[in-house]
Amino acid sequence: MHDMEFARLREMTGLSIEKLSSELGFSSRTLYRWEKGEAKPRLAALQVMRKIVQEKNAAPDKWNFTFIDLFAGIGGMRKGFESVGGKCVFTSERDRYCTQTYAANFICEEEIAGDITRISENEIPQHDVLLAGFPCQPFSIAGVSKKNSLNRPHGFMCEAQGTLFFDVARIIAAHTPKAFLLENVKNLMNHDKGRTFKVIYKILTEELKYNVQYKVIDARSWVPQHRERIFIVGFRDVNGFSLDEISIPDPLKGPKLSSILHPEDGSEEITGQNQKFIYGPEGKVLDKYTLSDKLWNYLQTYAEKHKRKGNGFGFGLVGPEDIARTLSARYYKDGSEILVRQRGKNPRRLTPLECSRLMGFNRKGFNNFQIPVTDTQAYKQFGNAVVVPVVEAIARHMAPWIVNNTVPVYSDTHLKAFSAIG
Repeated sequence: MHDMEFARLREMTGLSIEKLSSELGFSSRTLYRWEKGEAKPRLAALQVMRKIVQEKNAAPDKWNFTFIDLFAGIGGMRKGFESVGGKCVFTSERDRYCTQTYAANFICEEEIAGDITRISENEIPQHDVLLAGFPCQPFSIAGVSKKNSLNRPHGFMCEAQGTLFFDVARIIAAHTPKAFLLENVKNLMNHDKGRTFKVIYKILTEELKYNVQYKVIDARSWVPQHRERIFIVGFRDVNGFSLDEISIPDPLKGPKLSSILHPEDGSEEITGQNQKFIYGPEGKVLDKYTLSDKLWNYLQTYAEKHKRKGNGFGFGLVGPEDIARTLSARYYKDGSEILVRQRGKNPRRLTPLECSRLMGFNRKGFNNFQIPVTDTQAYKQFGNAVVVPVVEAIARHMAPWIVNNTVPVYSDTHLKAFSAIG
């Protein structure tokens, strides 16, 4: 664990081994051994590095704000808001494998809380922003109908009871944060014939009194993946914020898969636990990611059968100059939605590290986001995650409104800071 943490923290500091050597008072040779996992790093050195990272991530006082991370997964929303100077003061995630990855990659001052449905809003600290990528569920009208028949008053919150969105709503009601950002699949708008989204919108606007905007954003402007998600932004005392004014790069000029695939030519340097996906001096992808003859034949037969029926089911075969389909949580089963062509042999799945890059947690040359879990769990986690650069873009757009509650006026210092982030 500590050798992995040293490599992660070192990249987070942005310091070279030589520069870090003078900061810590240990020789470069010793630090190189820690980086490669050949020796256990000193606890005192790790503590100093954590402090350096915290100071580096701290925004100017004018931009500081706090947030909570609900349904946190592996921390994609957190990464986005930390990038603009936000400080996480509470995290909730019930999946033990997700919390394992989360804890390996973030310096959490408090223990990660579990199932949010079992946590009282009084146990959650006050915060400026609430973040939640909540699972969507249908709302029952039984409770409302019963209250109507009994002539009892009710609110939209009653309709949400028993759903995970209700827990988001009750926390917003208790703490009235300045803002929130909710994320979900694009289909949330059509879920249960549109009724689910209608109830959510009414609760947020009419009962909780927030100015709410929503937008479906495709991540392909930032990563080589077609991935549409709905983002819902709410401000309590702000008028004039427009989610439509967010800066979105031209998707036609977005990156291709070559930006996330292992080059397999010896040019790639990976430290820490993420080295486990490649082997040899040329950094070849492990053979286990290549499909077996049995599975490859099955996928081809399955695709051909549906093609004859006029259906669109089938595998997605891609190369370095392509854009991938949406990575799903079921990718661990057969990898069919994104299969990488290989010369002279069957196609292969993406490695978990490539999935991490595809979701924006890592990028080539900066592989500090560690993957401590099994491949199966990693595929599920990245398939369920948010695309980090998308959240970073939204966070940059929201940040001045969170702090100032007004139209942003950027100083030269802030412009330079945001430029460095982007």
